[in-house]
Amino acid sequence: MAWVSLIIAGLFEIVWAYFMKQSHGFTRLWPSIATIGFMAISFALLSWSMKTLPMGTAYVMWTGIGAVGAFIVGVVLLGEQVNAIRLLAAVLVVSGLVLFRLAPGGNSH
Repeated sequence: MAWVSLIIAGLFEIVWAYFMKQSHGFTRLWPSIATIGFMAISFALLSWSMKTLPMGTAYVMWTGIGAVGAFIVGVVLLGEQVNAIRLLAAVLVVSGLVLFRLAPGGNSH
């Protein structure tokens, strides 16, 4: 269940990053409120998953899901630039996440 919580936390990280962009530096009320709300949910789920998972594994997975997800959302929804180097960087992050998941000691204390 900790892994499910961690994945959901990572997905909420993507959501709060999107709303942070929409808040225009916290100058727009509703996107700012959404940012803080989704951030709180993401942190709470990350914290809960860390009860079982090692801190390093949980944090790397959370930030990796958020980073790659934010990249995808930026490209798909915000029209941000995509090129071979940025795609390679995203693939390398995902590769690192897979290695963390497969590494001995990465699944429990």
